[in-house]
Amino acid sequence: MQPSERRGVIGLSGGVDSAVAAALLIQAGLEVQGVVLRFWEAPFVTSPEDATESARAVAAALGIPITEVDLRDRFYNEVVQPFLDDYTQGRTPNPCILCNPTLKFEALLEAADQAGAQWIATGHYARVLHPSADATSKESHLLRSLNPQRDQSYVLYRLTQRHLTRLRLPLGDIQDKAQVREIARELNLPSADHPDSQDLCFLKGGDYRLLLQKLRPDHLSPGPILDTSGSYLGEHKGLPCYTVGQRGGLGIATGEKLYVLALRPADNTMIVGPAEYLERSTCTLEAITFPLGTSPAPQFSADVRIRYHAPLVPAEIVLLPDACARVTFLHPQRGIVPGQSVVFYRDEEALGGGIIRE
Repeated sequence: MQPSERRGVIGLSGGVDSAVAAALLIQAGLEVQGVVLRFWEAPFVTSPEDATESARAVAAALGIPITEVDLRDRFYNEVVQPFLDDYTQGRTPNPCILCNPTLKFEALLEAADQAGAQWIATGHYARVLHPSADATSKESHLLRSLNPQRDQSYVLYRLTQRHLTRLRLPLGDIQDKAQVREIARELNLPSADHPDSQDLCFLKGGDYRLLLQKLRPDHLSPGPILDTSGSYLGEHKGLPCYTVGQRGGLGIATGEKLYVLALRPADNTMIVGPAEYLERSTCTLEAITFPLGTSPAPQFSADVRIRYHAPLVPAEIVLLPDACARVTFLHPQRGIVPGQSVVFYRDEEALGGGIIRE
């Protein structure tokens, strides 16, 4: 089937963002087909409304066809299992960053190919700059949203040209979430007043520790809490229940504010100390990727984001062998957490990034 440039598929979550994104594409005169991706959910999750049914209600209101893709087994094996593994190894993962390029957007591309569609779309807040027809360079660039409070380019940085060249993000140019809800109300979309979705879709706002208790109980053994001099301060409830930089919930009282500085799965030990011990001038990244496929240079300057919604800070990046990099911050930073991503930006463009190893 020859793909049609007018035809595309959009991932419908049942929420207001993807619903309005679909509506904007329809208003632009395009032929839109909905796709609802069904993911695995934690067994203790209770949601007042089924996401699949919500997506079908949105599609009905828009008058577009919708298909369902069951990804529950793949999601559990390719996203949830690595998520739990990271926590048991003393890391703090962001599963959306793993899911987007390997599962969600791949599934949308497969659906588009089956439908004879040229493009895919989602309700993410980011932008894609596509080349003009007569441009010599044919790369598509990932840009930050015009709404800085909602920008989601951080969780999309691992997308490749395979995804970006066919991707449309209608909400990237909208500067206010209230405008999105107003469009939904004007169109009488059933998701107009739905609450914003949670970052971890498979937990629906629930505590990840409950999932660890059910699926990784053998990694929740109590162990010692030590200060930076090695003195015993108390006992933790299991290292995966904590994250580097955490202050509350440590269960110790010493008369000073103490933060988690390190998690050592090898001897089941937590190290705590004052806030200034969290300050880092450098970190090492692994699994480096670039949306354009190549780095700007072996060494380059960029503004970087060290976690989702963290402020941009200037840094120097030096590439290392085996898809690794060394990041040196112009000013020391707190919140350098193994398992989180550092994403590089130049002006509005997301240049790439990698996962914090240490």
